[in-house]
Amino acid sequence: MNAVLFIGHGSRKHEGNENILSFVEKIKENMNVPFIETGFLEFAAPTISDGIDACVKRGADNVALVPIMFFPAGHSKIHIPHAIDEAKEKYPAVRFTYGRPIGVHPEMVNILQEKLAEEAGLTEEGDEDTAVLLVGRGSSDADANSELFKLSRLLSERLQHQLVDISYIGVTKPTVEEGVNRLFRLGVKKIIMVPYFFFSGILVDRMDEKLSNFETEYPDLDFSITKPIGFHTRLKIILKERAEEALQGKAQLNCDMCQYRLFAVEHMGIDHHHDHDHAHHHHGSQDENSGEAMHALKGEQS
Repeated sequence: MNAVLFIGHGSRKHEGNENILSFVEKIKENMNVPFIETGFLEFAAPTISDGIDACVKRGADNVALVPIMFFPAGHSKIHIPHAIDEAKEKYPAVRFTYGRPIGVHPEMVNILQEKLAEEAGLTEEGDEDTAVLLVGRGSSDADANSELFKLSRLLSERLQHQLVDISYIGVTKPTVEEGVNRLFRLGVKKIIMVPYFFFSGILVDRMDEKLSNFETEYPDLDFSITKPIGFHTRLKIILKERAEEALQGKAQLNCDMCQYRLFAVEHMGIDHHHDHDHAHHHHGSQDENSGEAMHALKGEQS
């Protein structure tokens, strides 16, 4: 019997976690799957292992884990696969498969286009005096960061080559400050900032502070900011696709630029593939030096 475990990151803000739980309840209405559960990586309960236990106790023998995350990075490439490895040992008779994060999906372009039209008045024809600044969370995984670039290009072409730039609120560059400065030097008159986060939380609070600072620093620029992406109804379409892929064993992640694969090849003498079973064997099967090396890499990504 099939089950899907949707995995949220988890937030220190109770409201954010409630948003995820509520959204998964809405997804259930459009999915023909006997059991659908929710788990969190950190800061909230139920945990991933709690969610797996719940699926198995309800009779599931095929469990698909689907991350509610925009891009594949450390959590989706290391921490969730590790939880799957542990689940396979605990429940050897159960088949566990792994779904892809949301990634660069046509529906995400649709969501952004609708958001800009409804909240900022930017139409499909675009505006040569206006720039859109997508603000991502930022990661130490270069592959994950590159996904935001691709999304910005797709959005730009959808809006007749509207100027769409990117920045990150943490970990990597360009920073939001650097992004705004670049657009200012390009001579735009208005900047629409789009927080590429799921829901209001600490990062959105920081964006509001930055907006206030920018309005003081650049008095001749017109600034506006949209709401975060939120759990848009179109996300249900994407996550349903991701769950179906995983249940059918068709989900595959891009590994060509995966730093975890590259690290493993260079330091551990192995190559791994992010297939639907996500057969990571970083935990316990390597020699002592390899284990220490992977532990160091995991610490760097946390």
